[in-house]
Amino acid sequence: MFKTRASPTMFYGWRVVAACFVIAAVTWALGLFGASVYLQAVTTAHGWPVAEVSFAITLFFLVSASVQRLVGRCIDRYGPRPVLTIGTFCLGLGVALIGQVRAPWQLYPCFALIGIGWSTLSTTGISATVAPWFERHQGRSMTLAIMGASVGAIVGVPLLLLALQRLGLERGLIAAGLAAVFILLPLVLGVLRYRGPADLGLARDGEPMAVATPGEPVRRPSPMVANGRPRVLLWTAAAGFALALTVQIGFITHHVALASPLLGIAGAGLLVSATGVTAFIGRLILARIVDRVDVRFLAMSIMLVQTGALLALAAWPTTAVLVGASLVYGYGIGHITTLGPVVVRREFGAEAFGATYGTAATVIQLTSATGPALFGLLRDAFGGYGPGLAIAAGVTTAACFALLTGRKLGHRPAAAV
Repeated sequence: MFKTRASPTMFYGWRVVAACFVIAAVTWALGLFGASVYLQAVTTAHGWPVAEVSFAITLFFLVSASVQRLVGRCIDRYGPRPVLTIGTFCLGLGVALIGQVRAPWQLYPCFALIGIGWSTLSTTGISATVAPWFERHQGRSMTLAIMGASVGAIVGVPLLLLALQRLGLERGLIAAGLAAVFILLPLVLGVLRYRGPADLGLARDGEPMAVATPGEPVRRPSPMVANGRPRVLLWTAAAGFALALTVQIGFITHHVALASPLLGIAGAGLLVSATGVTAFIGRLILARIVDRVDVRFLAMSIMLVQTGALLALAAWPTTAVLVGASLVYGYGIGHITTLGPVVVRREFGAEAFGATYGTAATVIQLTSATGPALFGLLRDAFGGYGPGLAIAAGVTTAACFALLTGRKLGHRPAAAV
């Protein structure tokens, strides 16, 4: 028989989700979506080539990728608070220093700091923070936490552009960096002080802690990988999301530069915000369905929709197509950014999730880090974004096939189990 401990009326895990929502909003605003603003602002202010600044932004993603597994392992071992505290200071300092650069090489240490902050405060850090708290609501909790990324695009990007317009590049980015620290640090130190529900005497999802009598083990849900091929599942997920996010990060980084010739800087900023709105809608819908669907199949479907949007942008570079395709592509951003950790959590379980997803995230970010530079090189080589967008559509299609391979080959036949 089991004995149980009383659970509180409000499960603390949802407070963790709320804190991670705000963390995601600030991080995506100044990290992934902010990169597009930095690219345009720095090249305009200094007259430096787009490709040169794009390479510095690529370092941001490379640095982040190189420490993903370490971030996951440290959160598994020490909890999220010390790891995310370091990330908060690195993000704020890196953003503030971008406005102080006087030569292109000085951008590299700035984006290296942002890369460290991004690695701890974005998908891996947030997912590893939320993962221990939920089982039945694993997909919903992660989706709601990362949904803050859409708010970062909807609210954060216009505020960042406004700060640069009113205060200038130097003072505007100092203000943005300080705001990040003042918003994030109280959440990290105050809300994320527990490593998981066991610290509060609870099981996942806020259920009472079950204590087995001597000799009777506590049964835990068996992850999907127990009856599958772990390497196939992990590496096909990593490959699929790496390819899709290479295109996605490149597109987001160059979105302002892509849209400004047709819409102007202010119009491009509004389009980025509108794209964030569709991404937010995508995450809202995902939160309702994610725990009831085949998440690999869902990711494949969304990638195919994104492929169509990219092809439309390449073939018909008009204002109407730019706006419509950007909104459609943005809807997919809301899914693809979130579904990577959800797939790994679904297939591998919560135990050592940080290290497991950290391994996949290393591959994903090392590959996707090339997105900004590749978009920049293709743009400079072809004199426009059209051919590069067509190539990006092909890469996104390849991502679908990688996920399909894992779906077909990652599970052993019933007779072999």
